[in-house]
Amino acid sequence: MRVRRTLVAAVRGLGLAPAVELGSVTLFVLTVVSLALIVVGVGVLTTPVVLFWARRYAQLRRVWGYDLAGVRIPAAYRPFPAGLGHGPVSQARRCAVLLRDPATWRELLWLPVDASAGLALVLLPPSLVGYGVGFVLLPVLEGLTGIGGYLLGLGSLPAEHPWLLFTLPVLGAGFLLLARYANPALIRAHFLLAAVFLTPPRAELAERVARLTETRHDAVDASAAELRRIERDLHDGAQARLVAMGMSLGTIEALVEKDPARAKELLARARESSAEALTELRDLVRGIHPPVLAERGLGDAVRALALRMEIPVEVAVALPGRLAAPVESAAYFAVSEVLTNAAKHSGADRIAVGLRHAGGRLRITVSDNGRGFATTGPPPAGEGTGLRGIERRLGTFDGTLAVSSPAGGPTLVTMEIPCA
Repeated sequence: MRVRRTLVAAVRGLGLAPAVELGSVTLFVLTVVSLALIVVGVGVLTTPVVLFWARRYAQLRRVWGYDLAGVRIPAAYRPFPAGLGHGPVSQARRCAVLLRDPATWRELLWLPVDASAGLALVLLPPSLVGYGVGFVLLPVLEGLTGIGGYLLGLGSLPAEHPWLLFTLPVLGAGFLLLARYANPALIRAHFLLAAVFLTPPRAELAERVARLTETRHDAVDASAAELRRIERDLHDGAQARLVAMGMSLGTIEALVEKDPARAKELLARARESSAEALTELRDLVRGIHPPVLAERGLGDAVRALALRMEIPVEVAVALPGRLAAPVESAAYFAVSEVLTNAAKHSGADRIAVGLRHAGGRLRITVSDNGRGFATTGPPPAGEGTGLRGIERRLGTFDGTLAVSSPAGGPTLVTMEIPCA
Protein backbone atom coordinates (compact mmCIF):
# COMPACT_ATOMS: atom_id res chain seq x y z
CA MET A 1 0.00 0.00 0.00
CA ARG A 2 2.78 2.44 0.89
CA VAL A 3 4.63 1.61 -2.34
CA ARG A 4 1.45 2.34 -4.29
CA ARG A 5 0.99 5.68 -2.50
CA THR A 6 4.61 6.53 -3.27
CA LEU A 7 4.20 5.83 -6.98
CA VAL A 8 0.84 7.61 -7.15
CA ALA A 9 2.37 10.71 -5.52
CA ALA A 10 5.21 10.61 -8.06
CA VAL A 11 2.78 10.41 -10.97
CA ARG A 12 0.69 13.24 -9.52
CA GLY A 13 3.77 15.38 -9.09
CA LEU A 14 4.79 14.69 -12.66
CA GLY A 15 1.33 15.72 -13.84
CA LEU A 16 1.13 18.82 -11.64
CA ALA A 17 4.55 20.19 -12.60
CA PRO A 18 3.74 21.44 -16.13
CA ALA A 19 0.35 22.76 -15.03
CA VAL A 20 1.93 24.65 -12.12
CA GLU A 21 4.75 26.11 -14.17
CA LEU A 22 2.67 27.07 -17.20
CA GLY A 23 -0.33 28.36 -15.26
CA SER A 24 1.41 30.29 -12.48
CA VAL A 25 4.12 31.86 -14.64
CA THR A 26 1.75 32.83 -17.45
CA LEU A 27 -0.87 34.33 -15.14
CA PHE A 28 1.69 36.21 -13.08
CA VAL A 29 3.28 37.78 -16.16
CA LEU A 30 -0.11 38.66 -17.68
CA THR A 31 -1.33 40.17 -14.40
CA VAL A 32 1.78 42.32 -13.91
CA VAL A 33 1.68 43.56 -17.52
CA SER A 34 -2.05 44.28 -17.30
CA LEU A 35 -1.63 46.21 -14.04
CA ALA A 36 1.16 48.26 -15.61
CA LEU A 37 -1.09 49.09 -18.57
CA ILE A 38 -3.68 50.65 -16.24
CA VAL A 39 -1.60 53.83 -16.42
CA VAL A 40 -2.40 54.20 -20.13
CA GLY A 41 -6.01 53.03 -19.73
CA VAL A 42 -5.75 49.69 -21.55
CA GLY A 43 -5.24 47.81 -18.31
CA VAL A 44 -8.65 48.91 -17.04
CA LEU A 45 -10.20 46.71 -19.74
CA THR A 46 -7.72 43.79 -19.58
CA THR A 47 -7.17 43.52 -15.82
CA PRO A 48 -10.66 42.20 -14.94
CA VAL A 49 -10.29 39.50 -17.60
CA VAL A 50 -6.82 38.44 -16.42
CA LEU A 51 -7.84 38.47 -12.75
CA PHE A 52 -10.91 36.38 -13.62
CA TRP A 53 -8.55 33.80 -15.18
CA ALA A 54 -6.39 33.91 -12.05
CA ARG A 55 -9.43 33.29 -9.86
CA ARG A 56 -10.53 30.34 -11.97
CA TYR A 57 -6.97 28.96 -11.78
CA ALA A 58 -6.85 29.39 -8.00
CA GLN A 59 -10.27 27.76 -7.72
CA LEU A 60 -9.03 24.81 -9.80
CA ARG A 61 -6.05 24.43 -7.46
CA ARG A 62 -8.42 24.43 -4.49
CA VAL A 63 -10.30 21.55 -6.09
CA TRP A 64 -7.06 19.67 -6.76
CA GLY A 65 -5.87 20.30 -3.23
CA TYR A 66 -8.92 18.63 -1.74
CA ASP A 67 -9.13 15.81 -4.31
CA LEU A 68 -5.42 14.90 -4.32
CA ALA A 69 -4.27 15.72 -0.79
CA GLY A 70 -7.34 16.38 1.33
CA VAL A 71 -6.31 20.02 1.86
CA ARG A 72 -9.21 22.46 2.12
CA ILE A 73 -8.41 25.98 0.93
CA PRO A 74 -11.35 28.32 1.61
CA ALA A 75 -12.17 31.22 -0.69
CA ALA A 76 -13.73 34.56 0.24
CA TYR A 77 -14.16 36.87 -2.73
CA ARG A 78 -16.01 40.13 -2.38
CA PRO A 79 -19.24 40.14 -4.43
CA PHE A 80 -19.68 42.57 -7.29
CA PRO A 81 -22.25 45.30 -6.75
CA ALA A 82 -25.57 44.90 -8.52
CA GLY A 83 -26.13 46.83 -11.71
CA LEU A 84 -22.78 46.23 -13.44
CA GLY A 85 -23.19 46.16 -17.20
CA HIS A 86 -20.71 45.38 -19.95
CA GLY A 87 -19.57 48.80 -21.16
CA PRO A 88 -16.21 50.51 -20.51
CA VAL A 89 -17.53 52.30 -17.41
CA SER A 90 -18.82 49.05 -15.95
CA GLN A 91 -15.49 47.39 -16.74
CA ALA A 92 -13.67 50.16 -14.89
CA ARG A 93 -15.94 49.67 -11.86
CA ARG A 94 -15.34 45.93 -12.02
CA CYS A 95 -11.59 46.55 -12.14
CA ALA A 96 -11.79 48.79 -9.08
CA VAL A 97 -13.75 46.17 -7.11
CA LEU A 98 -11.20 43.49 -7.98
CA LEU A 99 -8.22 45.63 -7.03
CA ARG A 100 -9.81 46.50 -3.67
CA ASP A 101 -10.38 42.83 -2.89
CA PRO A 102 -7.61 41.43 -0.62
CA ALA A 103 -8.09 38.02 -2.26
CA THR A 104 -6.72 39.46 -5.52
CA TRP A 105 -3.44 40.46 -3.91
CA ARG A 106 -3.15 37.16 -2.05
CA GLU A 107 -3.39 35.35 -5.38
CA LEU A 108 -0.91 37.70 -7.04
CA LEU A 109 1.58 37.06 -4.20
CA TRP A 110 1.00 33.31 -4.40
CA LEU A 111 1.64 32.92 -8.15
CA PRO A 112 5.45 33.49 -8.13
CA VAL A 113 5.84 31.39 -4.97
CA ASP A 114 3.89 28.60 -6.62
CA ALA A 115 6.02 28.82 -9.75
CA SER A 116 9.23 28.39 -7.69
CA ALA A 117 8.83 26.68 -4.31
CA GLY A 118 5.54 25.05 -5.30
CA LEU A 119 7.10 23.66 -8.47
CA ALA A 120 10.05 22.26 -6.50
CA LEU A 121 7.70 20.42 -4.13
CA VAL A 122 5.85 18.67 -6.96
CA LEU A 123 9.07 17.82 -8.83
CA LEU A 124 10.68 16.13 -5.82
CA PRO A 125 8.43 13.01 -5.73
CA PRO A 126 9.04 11.92 -9.36
CA SER A 127 12.72 12.95 -9.07
CA LEU A 128 13.28 10.78 -6.00
CA VAL A 129 11.67 7.78 -7.67
CA GLY A 130 13.35 8.36 -11.04
CA TYR A 131 16.87 8.93 -9.71
CA GLY A 132 16.45 6.18 -7.14
CA VAL A 133 15.53 3.56 -9.73
CA GLY A 134 18.19 4.85 -12.14
CA PHE A 135 21.02 4.73 -9.58
CA VAL A 136 20.01 1.29 -8.30
CA LEU A 137 19.97 -0.12 -11.84
CA LEU A 138 23.13 1.71 -12.92
CA PRO A 139 25.52 -1.27 -12.48
CA VAL A 140 23.16 -3.49 -14.50
CA LEU A 141 22.92 -0.87 -17.27
CA GLU A 142 26.67 -0.37 -17.26
CA GLY A 143 27.32 -4.11 -17.40
CA LEU A 144 24.88 -4.70 -20.25
CA THR A 145 25.56 -1.67 -22.43
CA GLY A 146 28.65 0.09 -21.08
CA ILE A 147 26.98 3.50 -21.45
CA GLY A 148 25.63 4.04 -17.92
CA GLY A 149 28.43 6.46 -17.01
CA TYR A 150 28.08 8.33 -20.28
CA LEU A 151 24.39 8.91 -19.61
CA LEU A 152 25.42 10.67 -16.38
CA GLY A 153 28.14 12.63 -18.14
CA LEU A 154 30.88 10.81 -16.17
CA GLY A 155 32.51 8.82 -18.96
CA SER A 156 33.38 5.17 -18.48
CA LEU A 157 32.60 4.22 -14.89
CA PRO A 158 34.82 1.10 -14.67
CA ALA A 159 37.82 2.99 -16.03
CA GLU A 160 37.42 6.47 -14.56
CA HIS A 161 35.04 6.22 -11.55
CA PRO A 162 34.83 2.58 -10.46
CA TRP A 163 33.82 3.52 -6.92
CA LEU A 164 30.57 5.07 -8.27
CA LEU A 165 29.40 1.59 -9.31
CA PHE A 166 29.07 0.81 -5.61
CA THR A 167 28.11 4.15 -4.09
CA LEU A 168 25.42 5.27 -6.56
CA PRO A 169 23.21 2.18 -5.99
CA VAL A 170 23.40 2.85 -2.26
CA LEU A 171 22.44 6.47 -2.88
CA GLY A 172 19.61 5.33 -5.14
CA ALA A 173 18.29 2.99 -2.45
CA GLY A 174 18.35 5.94 -0.06
CA PHE A 175 16.36 8.02 -2.54
CA LEU A 176 13.76 5.25 -2.87
CA LEU A 177 13.53 4.87 0.89
CA LEU A 178 13.08 8.62 1.28
CA ALA A 179 10.46 8.64 -1.48
CA ARG A 180 8.59 5.82 0.26
CA TYR A 181 7.97 8.02 3.29
CA ALA A 182 8.14 11.55 1.87
CA ASN A 183 6.33 11.53 -1.48
CA PRO A 184 2.70 11.85 -0.24
CA ALA A 185 3.83 14.44 2.32
CA LEU A 186 5.56 16.49 -0.40
CA ILE A 187 2.38 16.64 -2.50
CA ARG A 188 0.41 17.65 0.57
CA ALA A 189 3.06 20.26 1.41
CA HIS A 190 2.62 21.75 -2.06
CA PHE A 191 -1.06 22.41 -1.42
CA LEU A 192 -0.44 23.52 2.17
CA LEU A 193 1.94 26.14 0.74
CA ALA A 194 -0.88 27.36 -1.50
CA ALA A 195 -3.22 27.40 1.51
CA VAL A 196 -0.83 29.70 3.38
CA PHE A 197 -1.26 32.36 0.69
CA LEU A 198 -4.82 31.75 -0.48
CA THR A 199 -6.63 31.22 2.83
CA PRO A 200 -8.38 34.45 3.86
CA PRO A 201 -7.94 35.83 7.39
CA ARG A 202 -10.57 35.23 10.04
CA ALA A 203 -12.31 38.56 9.46
CA GLU A 204 -13.06 37.72 5.83
CA LEU A 205 -14.20 34.23 6.75
CA ALA A 206 -16.52 35.73 9.35
CA GLU A 207 -17.95 38.05 6.69
CA ARG A 208 -18.43 35.08 4.40
CA VAL A 209 -20.19 33.10 7.14
CA ALA A 210 -22.45 36.08 7.83
CA ARG A 211 -23.46 36.25 4.16
CA LEU A 212 -24.15 32.51 4.04
CA THR A 213 -26.21 32.81 7.23
CA GLU A 214 -28.24 35.62 5.65
CA THR A 215 -28.87 33.63 2.47
CA ARG A 216 -29.86 30.60 4.55
CA HIS A 217 -32.42 32.69 6.41
CA ASP A 218 -33.68 34.01 3.07
CA ALA A 219 -34.03 30.43 1.84
CA VAL A 220 -35.97 29.41 4.96
CA ASP A 221 -38.26 32.46 4.66
CA ALA A 222 -38.80 31.80 0.96
CA SER A 223 -39.66 28.15 1.64
CA ALA A 224 -42.13 29.14 4.36
CA ALA A 225 -43.74 31.73 2.07
CA GLU A 226 -43.97 29.17 -0.73
CA LEU A 227 -45.61 26.66 1.61
CA ARG A 228 -48.17 29.26 2.71
CA ARG A 229 -48.90 30.09 -0.93
CA ILE A 230 -49.48 26.43 -1.77
CA GLU A 231 -51.77 25.99 1.24
CA ARG A 232 -53.72 29.15 0.31
CA ASP A 233 -54.08 28.10 -3.33
CA LEU A 234 -55.28 24.65 -2.30
CA HIS A 235 -57.74 26.03 0.23
CA ASP A 236 -59.17 28.80 -1.95
CA GLY A 237 -59.03 26.94 -5.24
CA ALA A 238 -59.10 23.18 -5.74
CA GLN A 239 -60.28 22.35 -2.23
CA ALA A 240 -63.28 24.71 -2.46
CA ARG A 241 -64.23 23.30 -5.86
CA LEU A 242 -63.96 19.71 -4.62
CA VAL A 243 -66.14 20.49 -1.59
CA ALA A 244 -68.74 22.16 -3.83
CA MET A 245 -68.61 19.19 -6.18
CA GLY A 246 -69.21 16.81 -3.26
CA MET A 247 -72.29 18.81 -2.21
CA SER A 248 -73.56 18.79 -5.78
CA LEU A 249 -73.19 15.02 -5.94
CA GLY A 250 -75.26 14.73 -2.74
CA THR A 251 -78.00 16.85 -4.28
CA ILE A 252 -77.85 14.81 -7.49
CA GLU A 253 -78.26 11.63 -5.47
CA ALA A 254 -81.44 13.05 -3.93
CA LEU A 255 -82.84 14.32 -7.26
CA VAL A 256 -81.87 11.49 -9.58
CA GLU A 257 -85.30 9.80 -9.18
CA LYS A 258 -87.53 12.80 -8.39
CA ASP A 259 -86.20 15.30 -10.97
CA PRO A 260 -83.89 13.60 -13.51
CA ALA A 261 -83.58 16.75 -15.66
CA ARG A 262 -82.38 18.83 -12.70
CA ALA A 263 -80.03 16.03 -11.64
CA LYS A 264 -78.58 15.90 -15.16
CA GLU A 265 -77.99 19.66 -15.11
CA LEU A 266 -76.21 19.49 -11.74
CA LEU A 267 -74.16 16.54 -12.98
CA ALA A 268 -72.91 18.60 -15.92
CA ARG A 269 -71.91 21.41 -13.53
CA ALA A 270 -70.12 18.90 -11.28
CA ARG A 271 -68.17 17.62 -14.29
CA GLU A 272 -67.15 21.20 -15.16
CA SER A 273 -66.10 21.82 -11.54
CA SER A 274 -63.98 18.66 -11.57
CA ALA A 275 -62.28 19.79 -14.80
CA GLU A 276 -61.60 23.24 -13.31
CA ALA A 277 -60.25 21.69 -10.09
CA LEU A 278 -57.95 19.45 -12.13
CA THR A 279 -56.70 22.46 -14.10
CA GLU A 280 -56.01 24.37 -10.90
CA LEU A 281 -54.13 21.41 -9.44
CA ARG A 282 -52.04 21.15 -12.59
CA ASP A 283 -51.26 24.87 -12.44
CA LEU A 284 -50.32 24.50 -8.78
CA VAL A 285 -48.00 21.58 -9.50
CA ARG A 286 -46.50 23.52 -12.40
CA GLY A 287 -45.82 26.39 -9.99
CA ILE A 288 -44.01 24.06 -7.59
CA HIS A 289 -41.88 22.24 -10.21
CA PRO A 290 -42.91 22.34 -13.87
CA PRO A 291 -43.06 18.86 -15.43
CA VAL A 292 -41.21 20.08 -18.54
CA LEU A 293 -38.34 21.20 -16.28
CA ALA A 294 -38.09 17.78 -14.65
CA GLU A 295 -38.42 15.87 -17.92
CA ARG A 296 -36.52 17.98 -20.46
CA GLY A 297 -34.26 20.32 -18.53
CA LEU A 298 -33.78 24.05 -18.12
CA GLY A 299 -33.39 24.98 -21.80
CA ASP A 300 -36.66 23.44 -22.97
CA ALA A 301 -38.48 24.67 -19.84
CA VAL A 302 -37.47 28.27 -20.58
CA ARG A 303 -38.49 27.84 -24.22
CA ALA A 304 -41.91 26.60 -23.05
CA LEU A 305 -42.11 29.57 -20.68
CA ALA A 306 -41.34 31.94 -23.57
CA LEU A 307 -44.15 30.47 -25.67
CA ARG A 308 -46.68 31.40 -22.98
CA MET A 309 -45.60 35.06 -22.92
CA GLU A 310 -47.69 37.66 -24.74
CA ILE A 311 -44.50 39.53 -25.74
CA PRO A 312 -42.25 37.78 -28.30
CA VAL A 313 -39.33 36.16 -26.47
CA GLU A 314 -36.19 34.86 -28.20
CA VAL A 315 -34.35 32.10 -26.31
CA ALA A 316 -30.72 31.10 -26.96
CA VAL A 317 -29.45 28.05 -25.04
CA ALA A 318 -25.85 26.81 -24.91
CA LEU A 319 -25.84 24.24 -22.10
CA PRO A 320 -23.65 21.10 -22.26
CA GLY A 321 -26.24 18.98 -20.41
CA ARG A 322 -28.48 18.82 -17.37
CA LEU A 323 -27.59 20.81 -14.28
CA ALA A 324 -28.36 19.98 -10.66
CA ALA A 325 -32.13 19.95 -10.05
CA PRO A 326 -32.09 22.73 -7.37
CA VAL A 327 -30.04 24.98 -9.67
CA GLU A 328 -32.38 24.36 -12.61
CA SER A 329 -35.40 25.11 -10.44
CA ALA A 330 -33.92 28.34 -9.06
CA ALA A 331 -32.84 29.47 -12.53
CA TYR A 332 -36.24 28.65 -14.07
CA PHE A 333 -38.25 30.62 -11.51
CA ALA A 334 -35.76 33.50 -11.62
CA VAL A 335 -36.20 33.73 -15.41
CA SER A 336 -39.97 33.42 -15.00
CA GLU A 337 -40.07 36.30 -12.52
CA VAL A 338 -37.83 38.52 -14.65
CA LEU A 339 -39.99 37.88 -17.70
CA THR A 340 -43.14 38.63 -15.70
CA ASN A 341 -41.66 41.89 -14.43
CA ALA A 342 -40.61 42.85 -17.96
CA ALA A 343 -44.06 42.11 -19.36
CA LYS A 344 -45.82 44.12 -16.61
CA HIS A 345 -43.59 47.14 -16.14
CA SER A 346 -41.09 47.60 -18.99
CA GLY A 347 -43.36 48.47 -21.90
CA ALA A 348 -41.11 46.36 -24.13
CA ASP A 349 -42.21 44.66 -27.35
CA ARG A 350 -39.25 42.27 -27.57
CA ILE A 351 -37.36 40.20 -24.97
CA ALA A 352 -34.27 38.02 -25.40
CA VAL A 353 -33.11 35.29 -23.00
CA GLY A 354 -29.68 33.65 -23.11
CA LEU A 355 -28.49 30.65 -21.10
CA ARG A 356 -24.95 29.29 -21.17
CA HIS A 357 -22.55 27.45 -18.90
CA ALA A 358 -18.89 28.47 -18.72
CA GLY A 359 -16.17 28.51 -16.09
CA GLY A 360 -18.23 26.49 -13.62
CA ARG A 361 -21.07 29.03 -13.63
CA LEU A 362 -24.53 29.15 -15.18
CA ARG A 363 -24.94 32.57 -16.78
CA ILE A 364 -28.41 33.85 -17.67
CA THR A 365 -29.14 37.12 -19.47
CA VAL A 366 -32.57 38.66 -19.99
CA SER A 367 -32.76 41.83 -22.07
CA ASP A 368 -35.66 43.93 -23.29
CA ASN A 369 -36.13 47.16 -25.26
CA GLY A 370 -38.42 48.77 -22.70
CA ARG A 371 -38.32 52.07 -20.88
CA GLY A 372 -35.66 51.08 -18.32
CA PHE A 373 -35.47 52.16 -14.66
CA ALA A 374 -35.36 48.55 -13.41
CA THR A 375 -33.65 48.30 -10.01
CA THR A 376 -32.84 45.78 -7.30
CA GLY A 377 -33.79 48.28 -4.61
CA PRO A 378 -37.01 48.19 -2.59
CA PRO A 379 -40.07 48.32 -4.89
CA PRO A 380 -42.78 50.95 -4.69
CA ALA A 381 -45.73 50.14 -2.48
CA GLY A 382 -48.09 47.61 -3.99
CA GLU A 383 -45.71 46.44 -6.73
CA GLY A 384 -44.55 43.10 -5.33
CA THR A 385 -40.99 42.20 -4.37
CA GLY A 386 -39.23 43.43 -7.52
CA LEU A 387 -35.81 42.10 -8.51
CA ARG A 388 -34.75 42.01 -4.86
CA GLY A 389 -36.69 38.76 -4.42
CA ILE A 390 -34.80 37.20 -7.32
CA GLU A 391 -31.52 38.36 -5.79
CA ARG A 392 -32.41 36.62 -2.52
CA ARG A 393 -33.38 33.44 -4.40
CA LEU A 394 -30.02 33.37 -6.20
CA GLY A 395 -28.14 34.27 -3.02
CA THR A 396 -29.15 30.91 -1.58
CA PHE A 397 -26.91 29.32 -4.23
CA ASP A 398 -24.16 31.94 -3.83
CA GLY A 399 -25.36 33.43 -7.10
CA THR A 400 -25.36 37.05 -8.19
CA LEU A 401 -27.72 39.37 -10.02
CA ALA A 402 -26.67 42.49 -11.93
CA VAL A 403 -29.00 44.98 -13.59
CA SER A 404 -28.19 47.55 -16.23
CA SER A 405 -31.29 49.68 -16.91
CA PRO A 406 -30.65 53.30 -17.89
CA ALA A 407 -33.50 55.73 -18.45
CA GLY A 408 -35.11 54.96 -21.78
CA GLY A 409 -33.71 51.42 -21.82
CA PRO A 410 -32.68 48.92 -22.82
CA THR A 411 -32.65 46.76 -19.68
CA LEU A 412 -30.19 43.91 -19.21
CA VAL A 413 -30.53 41.54 -16.25
CA THR A 414 -27.57 39.19 -15.73
CA MET A 415 -27.75 36.27 -13.32
CA GLU A 416 -24.93 33.87 -12.45
CA ILE A 417 -25.09 30.70 -10.34
CA PRO A 418 -21.98 28.64 -9.49
CA CYS A 419 -22.57 25.03 -10.50
CA ALA A 420 -20.72 22.09 -11.99
